[in-house]
Amino acid sequence: MKFVDLFIKLSALLLLTSFTNAFYYFSNGGERKCFNKELVQGTVLHGRFNVQSYDDNLKAYKTPSGEEISVILDVEEVFDDNHRVMNQKRTAQGEFTFNALDSGEHKICIQPQAQGWLAKVKTKVEIDFETGSDLHLDSKGKEVMQSLQNKIKILNERVMEIKREQDLVREREAMFRDVSESANSRAMWWTVFQVFVLGGTCAWQLRHLRTFFVKQKIL
Repeated sequence: MKFVDLFIKLSALLLLTSFTNAFYYFSNGGERKCFNKELVQGTVLHGRFNVQSYDDNLKAYKTPSGEEISVILDVEEVFDDNHRVMNQKRTAQGEFTFNALDSGEHKICIQPQAQGWLAKVKTKVEIDFETGSDLHLDSKGKEVMQSLQNKIKILNERVMEIKREQDLVREREAMFRDVSESANSRAMWWTVFQVFVLGGTCAWQLRHLRTFFVKQKIL
């Protein structure tokens, strides 16, 4: 009985565990390449692909620009006389997700397509397959979402910190402006006071000289 319980727990754990398979291959002139995978009903197949074309000038593979190369994705149920359950046309880089409706062997086919002189170009296809349950992939999505939320929270905190620093700078600028205006006002009134004192001194000296000249009978 304990052995049966242990077997059930291990089976459930395997169903909740995702398996990743990454590899690449080379093809010529839009060759269609297929891969067989045994999928259990309810299993989610998530794939990522990247198609690069060979550049004779660079002597290396590079990512095509624009829509020079497209990719045809097919998923067929081998156990049901190769019944096609998915057919999509994508760009040279992308992802796809497929949910197995029935248990059995599935065939995933990838075919790069190009137009004009690129129709027979050599290509390098990088593929990354990941299989798991809906629950596992949903949990991974939630983890990614939580990570994004944490990053957004950190960015918001930094924005608020920058805003507080800007407010502090504005307060200091306002304080400095008030001090400068007060100093300028005092300097202006001091200048006016000096002008009045100088004017009064000149008037007093003129009056004194006039009185002196009158007494001396010069005027």
